[in-house]
Amino acid sequence: MRLTNGLAREAVRFRPASFAGTFLALLMSALIVSACGILLETGLRASVPPERYADAPVVAAADQHVRLVTGDGEDREEEAVPLPDRARVDAGLAAKAARAPGAAAAVPDFTFPVRTADGRAGRGARELRVPGGALTAHGWGSHLFTGAELTAGSAPRDGDVVLDAGTARAAGVAVGDTVALETAAGRRDFRVAGLAEPGPADTARDAGAAGAVAWFDDARAPALAGHPGEADAIAVLAERGTGAAALAGSVRKALAGSGAQVGLGDDRGAVEDPGLGRARETLFGIGASFGGIAAIVAILTAAGTVALSVSQRAREFALLRAVGATPRQIRRAVASEALLVAPLAGTVGCLPGIGLAHWWFGQLRDRGAIPEAVRLHVSGVPLLAAVGAGLLTALAAGWAAGRRPARIRPGRALTEASVARLRPGAVRTALGVAALAGGGVLTGVSANSAGDDAAGAALGVVMLFMLAVALLGPPVARLFAGLFGLPLRGAGPAAELAAAHSRAGAARLASAITPIVLGMAFALTLVFTHTSQNHAADEQLRAGMVADHVVTAPAGLPADAAARAARAPGVDAAVALLNTQVLVPVGSGAFASLQGAAAQGVTGSGAELAKVQDLDVRDGDLGRLGEGRVAVDRTLAASAGAGVGDRLPLYLPDGTEASPEIVAVYGRGLGLAAVTMDRASLDGHVTSAFDDTLLVRGGEAAPLAALGDVTDASGHAAERNVEAKLGAWTGGAMAAVLGGFAAVAAVNTLVMTVLDRRRELDALRLAGSTRRQVLAMLRWEALLAAAAGVVLGTAIAAATLIPMTRGTIGGAPHVPPPVYASFAGAAVGLALLAVTLTARAALRRRP
Repeated sequence: MRLTNGLAREAVRFRPASFAGTFLALLMSALIVSACGILLETGLRASVPPERYADAPVVAAADQHVRLVTGDGEDREEEAVPLPDRARVDAGLAAKAARAPGAAAAVPDFTFPVRTADGRAGRGARELRVPGGALTAHGWGSHLFTGAELTAGSAPRDGDVVLDAGTARAAGVAVGDTVALETAAGRRDFRVAGLAEPGPADTARDAGAAGAVAWFDDARAPALAGHPGEADAIAVLAERGTGAAALAGSVRKALAGSGAQVGLGDDRGAVEDPGLGRARETLFGIGASFGGIAAIVAILTAAGTVALSVSQRAREFALLRAVGATPRQIRRAVASEALLVAPLAGTVGCLPGIGLAHWWFGQLRDRGAIPEAVRLHVSGVPLLAAVGAGLLTALAAGWAAGRRPARIRPGRALTEASVARLRPGAVRTALGVAALAGGGVLTGVSANSAGDDAAGAALGVVMLFMLAVALLGPPVARLFAGLFGLPLRGAGPAAELAAAHSRAGAARLASAITPIVLGMAFALTLVFTHTSQNHAADEQLRAGMVADHVVTAPAGLPADAAARAARAPGVDAAVALLNTQVLVPVGSGAFASLQGAAAQGVTGSGAELAKVQDLDVRDGDLGRLGEGRVAVDRTLAASAGAGVGDRLPLYLPDGTEASPEIVAVYGRGLGLAAVTMDRASLDGHVTSAFDDTLLVRGGEAAPLAALGDVTDASGHAAERNVEAKLGAWTGGAMAAVLGGFAAVAAVNTLVMTVLDRRRELDALRLAGSTRRQVLAMLRWEALLAAAAGVVLGTAIAAATLIPMTRGTIGGAPHVPPPVYASFAGAAVGLALLAVTLTARAALRRRP
């Protein structure tokens, strides 16, 4: 053991360049694995402290997820998918909860938007001027746990409202006045029963705008919110001396069988902030899905670097075998080297990994994908996993690369070490061919699939082709050296010599090509997936929006916006839309999943919608749109295996199950909406009862300005494209992380190979080559390696993107030439820069 440890220490001491390359590769691997692991753990542990329910020790609410169960028995799996909108609980459960032992009171809680009816107040009603025209409404009973206090008047009864004192003062409204408000129940006049100072919890995360607040009688609040008999949650207050855990247990017993979930602690924060579920899904997707891919790329690249480092010392191992070292001693020496380098590299790599995780998390939070209250969770688990993964990678790669030098007979060791192997091992070749064949099969599957099936198959395509390149590196490198060597023969002696060296050193060339291929394939796939989707969505939106005017309002449009617009001079059609999302089951058996689909609720008939929106109907009749009948995008229909006349099972925004009939299938769902249904079908299933978009055909823009912000179709398309920025940024960030890692790995490998060839370069100098000629030869070799990596990476990305985009958007991928040129140029430029700088340093000494 002392001998092998000494050999390992001396190897690190006398071959610092080789081990520096290994150290850097393992460091970068730990960086990516630790960063993704931190995001994954944060997604699993994410929580938010309660704000609105901070003074309510126990909260009962509906499950905010749809549970999709697949398989049975030991293969049974349950997937929890966050709902697009809030699911509500029976308000009558408050009476049961109040009777639970230890409960002092149980208050049904309501939070919903209302609008002012400025300019349309009834006779005797005052106009309530509020910025944006929106108020956040609650039931008055919530004052028991929010801290709101009356400053004048009395609590509201049926037909009454209590306003916050600041809003009333600014509007010149006093107790006893009448104000006109629009609610889900319509426009009504309310008597101002009192004024109150909002408590801190009245403007909490889920309370909407932090400005104007109104309170209504608890008995009338559900109907005014548009959810008769339902509450957002039930806040349970404890009697003196009763702990939260004991109260939660008694409330669970009291509400058993109702479907309500009882929470305490940070679980109350999850109830008031539905965005937490979507944030967990985002973090889990980055940490698990992308993290798994990134980890595989990092491990493959690090393994290649470790194997290169070991193979570069084949002569040293051969000499050890020749002087009597046993195979076991050789293997132990390689393992000891890994133990010396990998733990330190992994530990150092975790530090920038933590920084990358903090930056990535902060960017997601700044873009609204993660609630402000969620905090990044950093523990030792992902860091230990990153260090352990690097150590195992180094040990496995070192063992595989050192297996042949350790087994060879001492008498043949030096002879074998002086001759480069032309073929990889049989097992490696068989696995590589299998991966190549599997990638080809999945390419065909992706080409014949649609929607999520095509995207899922495409991921397997890129993974298998990348694995094939990593396993079949030397033969692939020799093939490209032969192909690119043909034109190099006419480019001068240096280029011809570079082609010959590349063919002879195929293993060395493969180690440089592989990281470039990995980086190009993934970066191009990630970036051009989003450019293709965004380009198709933009084209569909611009082609499908045939309305002359588009009216929007941040707080929602007035309830009668469509009717008022229709009465304007010259208006031919006016259709209001409520944009939301539904969940649609796709796939079957073990591959079943829930797909989120953008949906629009239409106020008006299908014939009227056709005047302002061209959905590009492919089959069926949009005029049949109505209660229990929907139109869907062709891609979603293919994913769900349904067509015209079939029932489409889906979950409405609050999780309510429905099974409407499909009456039309159209082609512009990516840019407009994947599901089109009548507006009444969404009543009671969304938080806001106010439409958010009004499409108008004909007339002038001026009369519509009183309803909201008016723009034309092209302006609306530009605004809608902003919503795709988060997805594009996320894809770009992933591409930057993987591309940056691949770039560092490629540079690292090129530097290692140049430094390892100092004897060869000295021989060329002694044979009469000038320093300039040697540099030119190395530049041609670097150019050949970069070109091969770019071509292979592009081919893998094309094999992934073309069938996937045909299945998801129905067309070819959109590849902006400047973006592609920047990727290719970066790969070539970095390769040339790395080789040139290293070669100049190596050629400074006299041969």
